[in-house]
Amino acid sequence: MERYNRNILIDGIGETGQARLKASKVLVIGAGGLGSPVLLYLVAAGVGTIGIIDNDTVNVTNLQRQVLYGSTDLDKSKAHTAAEKLKTINDDCHIVAHHQLFTEDNAESFISKYDFVVDCSDNFATKYLINDTCVKLSKPYSHGAVVAMHGEVMTHIPGNSCLRSVFPTQPADGELPIAAEIGILGAVAGIIGSIQATETIKYLVGMDDLLINKLLLVDGRTMEFRVMRVKPTC
Repeated sequence: MERYNRNILIDGIGETGQARLKASKVLVIGAGGLGSPVLLYLVAAGVGTIGIIDNDTVNVTNLQRQVLYGSTDLDKSKAHTAAEKLKTINDDCHIVAHHQLFTEDNAESFISKYDFVVDCSDNFATKYLINDTCVKLSKPYSHGAVVAMHGEVMTHIPGNSCLRSVFPTQPADGELPIAAEIGILGAVAGIIGSIQATETIKYLVGMDDLLINKLLLVDGRTMEFRVMRVKPTC
């Protein structure tokens, strides 16, 4: 346990909490700008089993923010490349890579196998599918999103607010700006992903004060952090 000494010293984690991390299974959907910091910090913290779902390959435009990858990884599978690199960071962790789409046909099969889900996807269809499947299966999950210099995070625990409590209907294509149109600052994705990893670890070790029934809004330009209360409707 020496590796995790700085975790164990934290009030609320200790050896019991570290053992809980080791026994936990976390599914990360999306291994890009959000998924990179989430995966790095969950592996470093000692989460026992981590699943990665991503059907994409590494593109040169990813390298500005997706810190798991480098120039030698271009055109490689993100899921498999991420898994290989994460294993070199901590071989205590069991990494399961899935180079495939997350769809309505496989959503329940994937999510049902894990204790906690982290939404690091980059499109509305996947985000709503994650939300609706987690609500249906009573699975906790972390919602994260980032565009330009703005980001948001919330934690769903069964019986509390979810993505549809804030945004009841999935936006239509073209209704809201996306990163390919207005950009995304890598460091802001790092902030949001780090918060998601923190929420995941807090949940797994049994800490209180999660972002439940709250939406954390982050403005990277002004460095303002605001919390919006959300009424449970899920």
